Amino acid sequence: MTTVNAAGQGGGAVSGEENIKAAVNLSEATQLENSFISLMVAQIQYQDPTNPVDSTEFLNQFSAMSQVKSMENMASLAQNNLILTDNLQTLTAAGLVGQQVRVAVESLQIGDAVVEGQINLEHAAGATTLVLTDAGGRKTKVQLGPQQPGLAEFRIDPQALGLAPGSYAVAVESDSGESPKVEVSGLVDKVRVSAEGPVLEVQGAGSVPFYNIVEFGRSA
Repeated sequence: MTTVNAAGQGGGAVSGEENIKAAVNLSEATQLENSFISLMVAQIQYQDPTNPVDSTEFLNQFSAMSQVKSMENMASLAQNNLILTDNLQTLTAAGLVGQQVRVAVESLQIGDAVVEGQINLEHAAGATTLVLTDAGGRKTKVQLGPQQPGLAEFRIDPQALGLAPGSYAVAVESDSGESPKVEVSGLVDKVRVSAEGPVLEVQGAGSVPFYNIVEFGRSA
């Protein structure tokens, strides 16, 4: 049974929360508010009794202090929302283990299994080619033939193409000059939590950031 690395999730969540707190520094706002109150109290205490400060000025200063407090509350709320969003994203990614997803990729992890995917063309093309490039720079071209605008599905059979297991860069060439993104369907084997967010291990695609998912629940 496939499991999610709980230890990795814990460390990533803590690290992400610390990064958010560091980005939204509330201590500076609190210090500014305290200094402001101290200055206003000193101003009232040491004002000239024969020429007291206009009450309107006190009201303006109090209004400014209230604005500082409001800004601090908004910063605190924004911080909490960022933490909540990060945790929800992690939980959502963890729930995808064992599920079929479609992800946008620039490389494929070729093994023995057939890799299925699609491209989305905006223009008709008389010739469309899927180009796979291995680590040594050797290119393998898969002819997809003429295509109409819209989705065009493809299958990569490593045995039929004589592809050795490994990582391959993938791109699309067409006589229309269009270079659409490649989308691959695969099962999620596990989820790893990193400082940049959840990373999915997808069959046929390898490590894919969570934000590269373009479709959930794709049928096998």
